[in-house]
Amino acid sequence: MHRRIIVPSRVNIIGEHTDYAGGLALPFATEKFLELTIKSRDYGCQGDQTVVKLWQAVSDLPVELTIESNIPIGKGMSSSAALCLAIVIGAKPNLSKLETCKEAQRIEHLVLETECGLLDQIAMMFAQKNYFSLIDFSNLKIEHVKIPDEWIFKLVDSKVHRKLSNTNYNQISDYSKKHVTEENSRVRRALSSSKSQLGLLLNDSHRSLQKLGVSNVEVDDLVEQLQHTEGVHGARMMGGGFGGMVLTLVENEKILPDYEVVTSSGPPLFEELS
Repeated sequence: MHRRIIVPSRVNIIGEHTDYAGGLALPFATEKFLELTIKSRDYGCQGDQTVVKLWQAVSDLPVELTIESNIPIGKGMSSSAALCLAIVIGAKPNLSKLETCKEAQRIEHLVLETECGLLDQIAMMFAQKNYFSLIDFSNLKIEHVKIPDEWIFKLVDSKVHRKLSNTNYNQISDYSKKHVTEENSRVRRALSSSKSQLGLLLNDSHRSLQKLGVSNVEVDDLVEQLQHTEGVHGARMMGGGFGGMVLTLVENEKILPDYEVVTSSGPPLFEELS
């Protein structure tokens, strides 16, 4: 066996903290990626300790595992989900897309001890370039919708690193039910929004995430600064919370010149090398 798997990262436009509560989300895959190379060995597994543990959760074959990635770690771009997906695709390439997502979720729970939903895995596995995925987690229905050309996103690093396994980010509370209901409404409205309208929805989403308790002072200060920056239509924290990237919707590429525009990509790639 000699295989290479390339898995994209993901950005979630809106619909945060909804997947584990049967809500809606609007993510797309990006051109940041993780590459996993798998090569058979005579005995034992070789590679990073965590990567080996993930592999052994799905396969007993002795292999050498090599990882290369430009996905920022702990920044809300799903580096852990990308790794788990790559492992499952490499070990069990004949699974269906949805089965692959669920198996990747299982080993992320088991090995990485992160009680994640299915947003990240589905966003990556079902990705289509230049389209976002409208995901309904009540029935796992996925619809692909063209990303409007005028929607230009940039990611700003809060410089706050977080590890979700050390947080209670997916606990259901009284407010979380209200958040999911209102966030679902924001997702639906986003589908027909102008750029300025979408910006307001991003701002509203962040305020709700603050009330949900998954943000912090450093992120909130950065979001507020960005929301008041000329040429920025809206901004919100992204991912599980407590740090990581802030998603910003900008008027054009010249706004926030120190940051690159987020571009979309397609689904994971699988290649037999020999």
